[in-house]
Amino acid sequence: MATRTPARHSDDLVASAAPPDDLAPALAMIGERLARSLASSFARLSGGDAPAVRAGTPTSTSFAAMQEEIEGLAAHALMALDPAGLPLLATFEAAPVFRLVDRAFGGSGEVPEPLPESFPLSAELLLTHLENGLAEALGAAFANGGGEQVTRPLRRDTSLRQLDPFPADTELLALALAIEEPGLPPWSLRLAVPVTTLAGAIAAPRDALPSFAPPAPTEEPFASMPLEVTAVLVDMALSMARLSALRPGDVLPVAVARSIPLQLGGRTLASGTIGEFDDRVAVQITQAF
Repeated sequence: MATRTPARHSDDLVASAAPPDDLAPALAMIGERLARSLASSFARLSGGDAPAVRAGTPTSTSFAAMQEEIEGLAAHALMALDPAGLPLLATFEAAPVFRLVDRAFGGSGEVPEPLPESFPLSAELLLTHLENGLAEALGAAFANGGGEQVTRPLRRDTSLRQLDPFPADTELLALALAIEEPGLPPWSLRLAVPVTTLAGAIAAPRDALPSFAPPAPTEEPFASMPLEVTAVLVDMALSMARLSALRPGDVLPVAVARSIPLQLGGRTLASGTIGEFDDRVAVQITQAF
């Protein structure tokens, strides 16, 4: 068998990755959203009521330590978060897979004893459905209403060594999701997310951020905003003595200027001449600044 070259990921993501302890709260939030999405996905798969799905607390580990912990038959699925193809690993225990297969064929959920060394074709088909449901739920959990986040299954194997998803020293955050259905033993789904994957998924690249340009005055929300414009017909000077002596009935001779300024907040925006339009006093704009 040809040796597969391990995946190489962006140096920018590796260099800027935050410590696992800093990213654990973010994965915990993603886990809560994932639990809600998986409940409905697994209900469609089993044809029954939605199970109770609970996300555990993320823990730090490495891929080498993970290999030592997992014993016996299990299905390991390597998945990728697009568009960057950021990898993560999902592990399905063998017993619940056989239990779901038995129920799919009308059984009560019996698990063969002892467990076989490999999955039969019926279990492989069920695992494909499980992976697709998980991919859909992961996409929704990572996007969190902020646009489309496509997740796709890449490949699956019962051996982590053969699957070879990450280098042995890859820093991981592990998340366990407990699935409980009435009358059946609880089972768990485990996710292993590289620190670089989580950092890249929750931090939008600078060149991907939407640019902001202020709208023009003729566009909303400014276009329909009412503004009070003042037409200054007369601008005259009065002495303090004359102003204090004003009484009702007094007449002040004024001369209307040829150029009437239009002002907004004391600042002249335009000027024009006084006239009439449709029996109303009007100003015809002759100059705008």
